[in-house]
Amino acid sequence: MASPSPSSRRFPARFEKLKSWAAGHELVLAVYRATARWPRSEQYGLIDQARRAASSIVANIAEGSAKRGQKEFCRFLNISLGSNSELCYLLLLARDLGYLKPEEWGELEALRDHAGRLTWGLYRSLRDKSARGSTSATS
Repeated sequence: MASPSPSSRRFPARFEKLKSWAAGHELVLAVYRATARWPRSEQYGLIDQARRAASSIVANIAEGSAKRGQKEFCRFLNISLGSNSELCYLLLLARDLGYLKPEEWGELEALRDHAGRLTWGLYRSLRDKSARGSTSATS
């Protein structure tokens, strides 16, 4: 039996099967591990904000995948991309404050960049399909 063509895949996509969600989830886990070592005085400041930004990336992908139609999914992917940018700054700040060693920051930044690129690719794909009138999600 042949696998379904991309255009025949069911929408909405199961978020757990999306590469962008999987990469984002890996990022969230890494952020939680890293922030566990930050100063306790940052518990309700930078730690909380970084964890919220990271989890917002994947939570918006998950929520958007359950919405009706690609246009609505794109709106949530756009929010996810904004959270990714917010996390970028928070990680830079943590590095500059000495909470992250440069190599730790580099690892987190690589994960963040990868998740962002995949999310952007999914957003662009859905946006382009929506413009053409298609109703399937494939990334």
